Amino acid sequence: MTGWPGDNPILAGLFGDAKTAALIGPAAEVTTMIAAEVALARAQGALGLIPAEAAEDIAARLPGLAPDPAALAGAAARDGVPVPGLVALLRDRLGPGAGDWLHWGATSQDILDTALSLRLAGVLALWEARLRRAVAALGQLAQAHADLSMLARTYGQAATVTTFGAVAAGWGRPLLRQQGRIAALREVACQVSLSGAAGTSAALGPRVAELRAAMARDLGLGTPDASWHTDRNGPLQLGGWMVATTAACAKMGEDLILACQSGIGEVVLSGGGRSSTMPQKQNPVAPSALVALGRHVAGLQATLAHAAVQRQARDGAAWFTEWLVLPQMLLATGQALALAADLAQGLTPQPLALARNLATTQGTHLAEAASMILAPRLGRAVAQALVARLCAQALAGPQTLPFLLAQAYPEVDWVSALAPDPQDPNRAETLAFARQAASVGV
Repeated sequence: MTGWPGDNPILAGLFGDAKTAALIGPAAEVTTMIAAEVALARAQGALGLIPAEAAEDIAARLPGLAPDPAALAGAAARDGVPVPGLVALLRDRLGPGAGDWLHWGATSQDILDTALSLRLAGVLALWEARLRRAVAALGQLAQAHADLSMLARTYGQAATVTTFGAVAAGWGRPLLRQQGRIAALREVACQVSLSGAAGTSAALGPRVAELRAAMARDLGLGTPDASWHTDRNGPLQLGGWMVATTAACAKMGEDLILACQSGIGEVVLSGGGRSSTMPQKQNPVAPSALVALGRHVAGLQATLAHAAVQRQARDGAAWFTEWLVLPQMLLATGQALALAADLAQGLTPQPLALARNLATTQGTHLAEAASMILAPRLGRAVAQALVARLCAQALAGPQTLPFLLAQAYPEVDWVSALAPDPQDPNRAETLAFARQAASVGV
């Protein structure tokens, strides 16, 4: 058994996300730490804070270096961080002179948090593309099925009529919002960290603000206005975004599990899961994984919030706690987005099943509309009581609610009154989402 099921070759296809894993894994961590050290030296050299020739040597000789992450394990276990071991290795590579100016005035957390920001920038770019794909597919479903009527259920019970397009739009809107929030999230979660041992910037000199800005420009990151060693607002906001995003994916998963249920059959998924003993089954595996991943991320967010409560100027225990949970949240979110995009592109509504399930209500899904039509002439309470009585009669059979309404109030054109309204706001909102989704591109 592995600590993360996605690393288990048996379960990697269900929970694994190789692309996100590559962006945050050990090799990427080492590469981005080296990139942070190089950017620091280059910025310090440009500002005259270290000898220009030392900065040039560091910038020329360290990029492309790829030490084995396992070589840092012993030092990381001893020191609690991998940076001292990495710096020693890089100084050996540089030799006397340039090696003496490497990591000048910085602390381990500066390098690790800057490296984290670099990796998160890559992850957010990957996820933005996945969100765009999912939203575009859901927009196409909303457009294509804006007039495909189906039963809307509340508390698992028949409620009113909606359309499959409206349901698809309901899945897509939160994902579209989350996509729109990535730019602001990137600003707070992808920043340079540079403030020295206790966050005071004492060893970095009076030009630290210029130094941070130069380093940030070099790396394509944001520039903080102060230390964020113990201000974990960026990771915490990222965690909240991941919770909201995976919850939206899980909502789609929950609905699809029910829509595929035996006796309902309103949607067919591409692929599906076989049973080891029941050959007739096609289990909704991917929707179930979406629900599980959403629950997992939500649970881990509580621990990430605890990690944001940090003591004094640096807090190893809180920092280590963040290391334990943030990678799993990133991997789970990445896989949820990949699954959601694949599902959205591969699901097909079943019009006959949708119509059949509407018919099982004996027309009682039109009860709200009927009450609204009768309320002006009878009063609201009387109209609702009457429609409730007719609903009970319809459900007992054999007549439908529209038939009974026509008997009770033949002067009303019930066929027209209960027909779908082209100006229905639900339809307008569905098509508005479809247009928004199309505008984001793929």
